Amino acid sequence: MWLLLGITLLVVGGSHGEVYTAMTDMSRLLTTEGEMIRAVENYILLQEEKLQKLKRDMTEMERIHDEAQRSPDSFLGNPINAYLLVKRLTVDWADIQNVLTADSMGRAMLSNLTSMADLLRWPDEEDLSGAAAALMRLQDTYNLDTSQLARGYINGKKQAYRELTAGDCFELGRQSYNNGDHYHTMLWMNEALSRHEVESNKTIDRADILEYLAFSTYMQGNVRQALKLTNELLLDRPDHQRAYGNKIYYEEALQNQMVQRRGEEGDSADNDAIQKGYTVAEDTGVTESWQKERRAYEKLCRGEGKIPTKVAYKLVCFYQNFASKFLLIGPVRAELMYINPTITIYHDVLSDPEIAVIKDLATPRFRRATVQNYKTGELETASYRISKSAWLRSEDSHTIHQVNSRIESITGLNMETAEELQVANYGLGGHYEPHFDFARREEKDAFKSLGTGNRIATFLFYMSDVEAGGATVFPHLGLSLWPKKGAAAFWYNLHPNGEGDTLTRHAACPVLVGTKWVSNKWIHERGQEFRRPCDVDINAY
Repeated sequence: MWLLLGITLLVVGGSHGEVYTAMTDMSRLLTTEGEMIRAVENYILLQEEKLQKLKRDMTEMERIHDEAQRSPDSFLGNPINAYLLVKRLTVDWADIQNVLTADSMGRAMLSNLTSMADLLRWPDEEDLSGAAAALMRLQDTYNLDTSQLARGYINGKKQAYRELTAGDCFELGRQSYNNGDHYHTMLWMNEALSRHEVESNKTIDRADILEYLAFSTYMQGNVRQALKLTNELLLDRPDHQRAYGNKIYYEEALQNQMVQRRGEEGDSADNDAIQKGYTVAEDTGVTESWQKERRAYEKLCRGEGKIPTKVAYKLVCFYQNFASKFLLIGPVRAELMYINPTITIYHDVLSDPEIAVIKDLATPRFRRATVQNYKTGELETASYRISKSAWLRSEDSHTIHQVNSRIESITGLNMETAEELQVANYGLGGHYEPHFDFARREEKDAFKSLGTGNRIATFLFYMSDVEAGGATVFPHLGLSLWPKKGAAAFWYNLHPNGEGDTLTRHAACPVLVGTKWVSNKWIHERGQEFRRPCDVDINAY
């Protein structure tokens, strides 16, 4: 385009209207015309290539979109599909915008889309980062192989509608890099490199992969390999100034490595702690306890945990007809899952129509789920709780009133001082790391505004089946509760003397495949004085 403009300026600015006066000058116009033709042909060729690529991209997007529309829940319940959707509407869309802004019609279309911002929800860089982090979380928790995941396989089953390209893998690695996660950066950049080698239509520049891979390899301590990768990069791009600077830096690092090793012998443990996210001053016992709990949590999420045999042989199923007169007429099916603390699953206590009403009421009210800051008592978002939630009152619907009455009938506890029904829907890799439902001694202001005391018990409804993952686990008990639509779990958070039962520490495992809906009722101490009397004996019940 600029070449054509240059020629036009040359003709207009250099002739001064005298070309037609001599045939020799007229004959030179043939040369000018030839250059003009070639310039326009080159422009057309470039535009055709752009349009052909755009057409191929749109055809592939349309194919996947049509598949998704057939069963949105099934499609989005797959973490790879969900991640790729976010990537298409961020990274890929930015590339498409660059093509569209080249002409007035494209700019008009973009302007029209922008004017529909209230109707269309566009993900941003934070969404892309969160989606990538979710895949890393799933990869770690469920021991997913990087290559298998890139091929669309989860637990040996083909799940995704397409494999990840080298560009997709690169973006996962880039997001990990931006989050300071060099371990996963290496995994995904290596996968991107492998896929780049076999791709006929390259989706990312090899040099870009090598740059990220080299630096993350260096950050993981392998300076020699980082230098090797940087040298490969410079073979592809000899003029890459940043890579050249890194090469000098890595060479100096290798020369000083012997000195560094002598210095690191005394503080290698501290370095390990820093890499894992702990401070050097942190108590070793606390760190070891956290690691032990983490291992138990992930093991239970994978279904590898096992409750003690002495507990297992005491577990029974029964019809519960006590706690209220209502249960004498319609007992509920109960399954004892643990003895001390007593954890019970009640089956078929929430119907499909009731679940539909709860979902419909909650969806427009959804907000990012929060946790309570134990120092300030304020609610805030946190990376260890990924879901959206809403609160429903009895006054909102007759269905909610019935559900609250049912919880009171089953538990025998007073619902007047309980919190509203909380409904939660877990997103991509949605989870809630190990936590207590009750407020500990140091959390003096946790429920001060409610004036109803501590959370004495938790009643948790499962409102969907989950294809894989999403269990509620108790790391200190070796217990996993798997979501079953219509069922509910119940346990006491406090001992009879009012002290918190630390064995009730629990977590919501990341959703691997599928969609997870839950609703829960946190029941408070006030109003339970005659329904669950206090006792100085910690094991009174």
